[in-house]
Amino acid sequence: MTARSAPVDTRRNASVDTRRNAPVDILRGAAIALVLLLHFSLTYRLSRSPLADAIGADAVRAVVNNGNYGVTMFFVVSGYLITSNALHRWGTLSAIDLRAFWLTRAARILPPLLLALALIVGFGLAGLPSFGNSVRGQALPAAFGWLAIGSVLTFTHNLLMQSVGYFNYCLNIYWSLSVEEVFYLGFPLLCVLAKRRVLVVAACLAAIAIGPLYRSAHADDELFFMVGYAACFDAIAFGVLAALLAQTVPPPARAARTIGVAGAFALAAAYLAGIGGHEVFGFSAVAACAALIVWATSAAGAGASAGWAAARAFAPLRWAGRHSYELYLFHIVVLALMRDVLPRDQLGFAWKLPWLLVFIAASALVAQVVARCFSEPINAALRRRFDRAHATTRGVRPVFSSRRGLNGTLP
Repeated sequence: MTARSAPVDTRRNASVDTRRNAPVDILRGAAIALVLLLHFSLTYRLSRSPLADAIGADAVRAVVNNGNYGVTMFFVVSGYLITSNALHRWGTLSAIDLRAFWLTRAARILPPLLLALALIVGFGLAGLPSFGNSVRGQALPAAFGWLAIGSVLTFTHNLLMQSVGYFNYCLNIYWSLSVEEVFYLGFPLLCVLAKRRVLVVAACLAAIAIGPLYRSAHADDELFFMVGYAACFDAIAFGVLAALLAQTVPPPARAARTIGVAGAFALAAAYLAGIGGHEVFGFSAVAACAALIVWATSAAGAGASAGWAAARAFAPLRWAGRHSYELYLFHIVVLALMRDVLPRDQLGFAWKLPWLLVFIAASALVAQVVARCFSEPINAALRRRFDRAHATTRGVRPVFSSRRGLNGTLP
């Protein structure tokens, strides 16, 4: 880029990046990438692949087997974005418009989720094994399938899994959506009813304290220390506190990038230390480091965000961060189809990495198509409809400034 052209490019980038926080998109993109690697490796064992020959099986396991920490990073980002955008829109948390908040979340979350569930049910009815319901090889009654779908839609899927165990290759991963949705339902209520910020902070600190205690009591069962509400709300609370801290004590602008980089190194160290043996405080450490990173980005502003966006090396992660929800919902459908077409014992050693690339490319393509042709048009239409009704009935300014969410930045 020449000096003459820099001002033009900066203005163009700023017009886009005021809607997006590029460092947060990168963090979210890294999180979904780790989740994809985990699920692929659980199916095809990357620790027994040419990649393990190149860097060592232990190194591969350290990267891919701890992918559930990626979900923890998602929870932190969710808490941060929901809180910071609520503050931006309503000024104070106690002023959140509950109807507006819940309708905007439903417009974003439900349409692609319903599409994913329809595909899973359809493939299950067609008899594809990875879409059926079974426990330890024993098929469950057909009626259980509707119970499972209902648990996803009522945000209790993690509770069903704690009761039954792992029972559906595709649906198993949707436990994290149940945690997110309970947060979406409860957090604005807490803010409106508590009225005072100090009570919201106290609730977050309580969640941060309860998380390790709960995980300690269930350290021998991953369906509790990993997927329980109390096991996950501490990560969301870290994100909420990061957003509140950013408003009252923003990081020094000159040191923000240094703080963010230090947080990234600390996050990598906590991640590579692994879940095994760190079931109690490992998730807390990952959440705290991710919260430090998102707090540091709050000092960035549009200019620094444009600087991150200009780095081509991060472009794939930025794209993955922007499409993380579609990737989350549909990558497992892609992987289940691949698993049924080519089971693990039929995939040759030398073909594991090419098959991984096929999985990543196919998941990205499906996510792009769903986002472009389904999620975004429906989301925008629902939000415009609500915006008109909201402005007409209350005589207020429009709720939405772009098609990408409340003031453009919600996940």
